[in-house]
Amino acid sequence: MTITQAHAMPASSSARKAAIFDLDGTLLDSMGVWSQIDVDFLARRGFAVPQDYTAIVAPMEFRQIADYTIARFGLDETAEAVMAEWDAMAHEAYANAVQAKPGAAEYLRDLKAAGVRLGVATTLTRGLREPALRHTGLFDLFDDIISPDEAGCPGKSRPDVYLLEAGRLGVEPADCIVFEDLLVAIRSAKSAGMRAWGMYDDSSADDWPEIRAVADGVLHDFRDAPRSW
Repeated sequence: MTITQAHAMPASSSARKAAIFDLDGTLLDSMGVWSQIDVDFLARRGFAVPQDYTAIVAPMEFRQIADYTIARFGLDETAEAVMAEWDAMAHEAYANAVQAKPGAAEYLRDLKAAGVRLGVATTLTRGLREPALRHTGLFDLFDDIISPDEAGCPGKSRPDVYLLEAGRLGVEPADCIVFEDLLVAIRSAKSAGMRAWGMYDDSSADDWPEIRAVADGVLHDFRDAPRSW
């Protein structure tokens, strides 16, 4: 018997429960892809990546990041052109190389079998998230996938996207648990009345002490994720 089998929730306890997952840095071990894209994209234009850049853009939706990048570096480019270049740079990695975090697939299958509704709230575009989820074998496990820009929500610095996803999954916020690697996103989910667990990722290591203090729980591996809430 595996750890997840031993701690799986009985179906009777999971009525109207939902789990909402971030992708980059949470379900997917992918943040290194974006770090390299930042380096390469800005190097082509004669810039180094500023120390504060990643932390600033992390909770933004995709177009916000493009608009911010254009403004900060004075680029004579459209947001559409910048986003298209990022998509092209990332597609190969997401479709063929990016892997799920340890224990993720088994955890999702256990929750699914227990009747928990499964959702994704991600800033990734459809052209990146679907290939990545199919490549990792996770796509068919989810009941719904949402991104802030597609839903007309701001980025994850506000809870709008989590509240909208809860509604689409047919559950109350108090019956949702959110998994995120970013401190600002964890705070947003909790402000919506949801439980929030923090997934460790190297990209947010500087915030890990505060994530541990704010989140309802933390993990490095989905084999340690909660089976009831």
